Amino acid sequence: MKRATMVQPSSTFVNINKKSLWVSLAIAVLSLCSVPINVSAAVRRHPPQQNHLSRKPSPKLRFGRNGEFKILQVADMHYADGKTTPCEDVLPSQVDGCSDLNTTAFIHRMIEAEKPNFIIFTGDNIYGFDSKDSAKSMDAAFAPAIAARIPWAAVLGNHDQEGTLSREGVMKHIVGLNHTLSQFNPSELHVIDGFGNYNLEVGGVKGSGFVNKSILNLYFLDSGDYSTVPAIPGYGWIKPSQQLWFQRTSAKLRRAYMSPPNAQKSSAPGLVYFHIPLPEVASFASTNFTGVRQEDIGSASVNSGFFTTLVEAGDVKAVFTGHDHVNDFCGQLTGIQLCYGGGFGYHAYGKAGWPRRARVVVASLEKTEEGGWGSVKSIKTWKRLDDKHLTAIDGEVLWSKKHTGKVE
Repeated sequence: MKRATMVQPSSTFVNINKKSLWVSLAIAVLSLCSVPINVSAAVRRHPPQQNHLSRKPSPKLRFGRNGEFKILQVADMHYADGKTTPCEDVLPSQVDGCSDLNTTAFIHRMIEAEKPNFIIFTGDNIYGFDSKDSAKSMDAAFAPAIAARIPWAAVLGNHDQEGTLSREGVMKHIVGLNHTLSQFNPSELHVIDGFGNYNLEVGGVKGSGFVNKSILNLYFLDSGDYSTVPAIPGYGWIKPSQQLWFQRTSAKLRRAYMSPPNAQKSSAPGLVYFHIPLPEVASFASTNFTGVRQEDIGSASVNSGFFTTLVEAGDVKAVFTGHDHVNDFCGQLTGIQLCYGGGFGYHAYGKAGWPRRARVVVASLEKTEEGGWGSVKSIKTWKRLDDKHLTAIDGEVLWSKKHTGKVE
């Protein structure tokens, strides 16, 4: 079911009836010991047939000659049937003529304004329940990125599979679209839970000493939809098989980065993208994050320990999720920034008078003594509102070799 519509829009915090309880790590570990890997949801590694025969070859991601790599995060489009699908939670003056096409227009505006190197869609890309044809809805939802010929990737949310395609079918359709770097699952594994677990490497500037190294690592995971364990209510979570894949992938990338040629002393920074926020996000108070919290944290009701896995890996600097549309904050916990994208789609629930928004992340390189481009120096972020001026807000440094904090 679609989650509750916003009420009391003037209040600082808006509570939505979602299951956001979570247990302590010790209890969670005991619970998970009795939860087997869902083999029925895990898939064998046969690459899916491409459903778009005209798909172009995938480009390699690489920092530009300006020493930057810019990512646009689009969270919770909830796309359905285009101009016949009405907007949710907008001002009375905005209701007439408001539809999915407003979401499309917002993506076009963001592409024009920011000119991203890469676009990441973090789940609930379509609202399957209201879509007559899931494939057509996805084609329309991702169309601006495809038309702009910008590389893009997507993960699944908890609503994508509620239409005419299964969760597996949705991911198979996504990987067949033009200009996407999305992957069905890791090719080297025979069994893994979910669909859309993969990593992408961002290479250094052409002509630099890092041209053949991944200097920024991007991880994508399927955080599931709803619990399949009767004793555990609520949303899904990242399973042990996925965490094992992440650990192995992170370690492999670390070894490659710290090996010749041009061996480095520490890991390249990593960014992680999935849909449902981790339970640890609920630990933030209003004084230790940047942005707003206006609804309860919609995480799983158990803690799978994935945050601890991220901390132990040592390379991850930030995690980006969606799911809770009127939360848009970033907060740092144990050296990792936990960030929301902020609600993007107009058919998704929101808060009237609180503009839809998108998150931008920019990784910047340091200059070498010879004047060329080196490794990643800093990772910054800001959000843009879908208002008259695409207002930029909440600029901050998520990570740097020296410090983190707000951008002056």
